[in-house]
Amino acid sequence: GYFLVLGSLVILVHQFFGELALATPDLKRLPGFAKFHLGNKGEKIAYLSSTLGIFGAILAYLIVGGEFLTELLSPFFGGGNLVWTLFYFSLGAILIFFGIKAISKVEFWGLVLFFIILIAIFFREQPFLKLENLFPAPDFAYLFLPYGAILFSLWGVTLIPEVEEMLKERKKLLKMIIPISILIPIFVYLFFIYLVLGITGPKTTETALTGLRAVLGDGIVSLTLLFGLLTTFTSFTTLGLTLKKIFWYDLKMDKNLAWLITCFVPLILFLIGVRQFIPVIVFIGGVMLGIDGILILLMYRKINPKQILVYPLLLILFGGIIYQIIYFLK
Repeated sequence: GYFLVLGSLVILVHQFFGELALATPDLKRLPGFAKFHLGNKGEKIAYLSSTLGIFGAILAYLIVGGEFLTELLSPFFGGGNLVWTLFYFSLGAILIFFGIKAISKVEFWGLVLFFIILIAIFFREQPFLKLENLFPAPDFAYLFLPYGAILFSLWGVTLIPEVEEMLKERKKLLKMIIPISILIPIFVYLFFIYLVLGITGPKTTETALTGLRAVLGDGIVSLTLLFGLLTTFTSFTTLGLTLKKIFWYDLKMDKNLAWLITCFVPLILFLIGVRQFIPVIVFIGGVMLGIDGILILLMYRKINPKQILVYPLLLILFGGIIYQIIYFLK
């Protein structure tokens, strides 16, 4: 149910942003779009929401990616979580420095290996799946808690300008690519939830994959950790490149300074103790991405004022922001 409702919302917001991207001069990211369509106030809000949101997302992928790499390699080479997180960070920072072509290659092969590993888990671990694990007793006190996490998992607005640049003379394909690129993750996430929750049930851990070791043993868990590592690493690098370009293109910052700020702010947050994955993604998804979505809808209303779907979507996103803020203030 969550994925049906929020998936539809995400597809619509992304489609609207795709239309905005095609109607706006190139070499802009969200703050640049906001200035073009909403003026200086919109630009300032977009700078705040997009930079804080992407910083938070990069931090989240650094946290979970470092955990996966530690679980995967520490048994063989030693070293604690800090060592392997710094190694993960270093590889990502190098790719962010060199840019889009290198990252696109990593993403492609990461996606291929992702599907291979997921299918292998499905066929090998059928005996461990328990259907009763998929239907735990509902706790209505937390009915809306998954909102921020699901929005975070499906959101890809920051990548749309990147895709537009990659398409070059074939930009009209953007409208077809956007819904497909969201529907595929929805089905994959549902399949992944079915596998992990069906296998581990109430023993499911915060990062999902690390809790599989006690049930499945080292072999298959190494495959799942490799899958998790690849998917988080590609997200870490693509979002890092996007934030670097916000500073570089929109703020007219020096390219190397933009890279330093992009990479090292999340690292500093990690080093001073911000290391809880779920709270980070819930807050970023519910609040910062909600603000981004509202800005996109307000911009879209400028180029297509007759689109009535904008208004219910605005209410949902605004309500989500209020809920997440109240939840974190409790």
